Parts: sequence; structure tokens; C-alpha cells
Amino acid sequence: MSNPDELLVDLSAMVESGQSNQMSLTVVVGGAVITGRLAPEAVWRERVSEVLKDSDCLGPFADVFTAGRAQSRPERGEPPTHLHFHLARILQGSVGIPETGGMYRVAIEDVGAWTVGDFSYSDQ
Repeated sequence: MSNPDELLVDLSAMVESGQSNQMSLTVVVGGAVITGRLAPEAVWRERVSEVLKDSDCLGPFADVFTAGRAQSRPERGEPPTHLHFHLARILQGSVGIPETGGMYRVAIEDVGAWTVGDFSYSDQ
């Protein structure tokens, strides 16, 4: 999308302002379907940093996500530009990758379609 969907920007702004991580969303980005829950950017960054710190190989990258963070967008009066997913999966056929969910950052302007809620699978 050349112009970000205003409704999606408003939804993301509500997640940012409320510091909630309970909003489930499914988006289509570049042909990929991503489903999961939105998190405020600060919470998302902290969680990614924690995961990286636990890795011997990737530990040095942890500070990139937390060092020198600018103040939150609502305080700066700017609308969100990205969606921050946690517990998210990329849907591929009848499976979600990764099974346990991952951390994804998606530019709102790249979202071609979206719906509230997430998709889950059953073996039945």
C-alpha cells in the first residue's frame, strides 16, 4: 500500500498507547500470511533483546533493540509505522511457522489485507 490503512494505524496506536499485547491480527504482506498478537513496540523490542541475550552467538546484537531507544511515538505525536507481532506464525499450507510463534515487525504500509483475529490449526 502506498498509503497506510488509517484504520490499521489507529488499531496499532491503541496497542501502543494501552501497552496491551492481547490484540490478535492476521495480515497479508507480500503474499505471506502472518497471524499473531500485536505488542507495543517497546515491549516487542525488550522481548527480542532478551531472546538474543540468551544466545551465545547472537548476544552482542541484543543491545541494538534496547540501546538509544527514542521515546514512544504517542509522546512524540507520531502515528505508528510498524506492527509488532509476538506469538506469530507465517501460515504455510496447513502449518504455522514457527510452531511456537515468533517475533515479527511489519511495515503498516506493506500490509495488503488484514483481519482481526488469528488463525490456529487442529489435527482433526
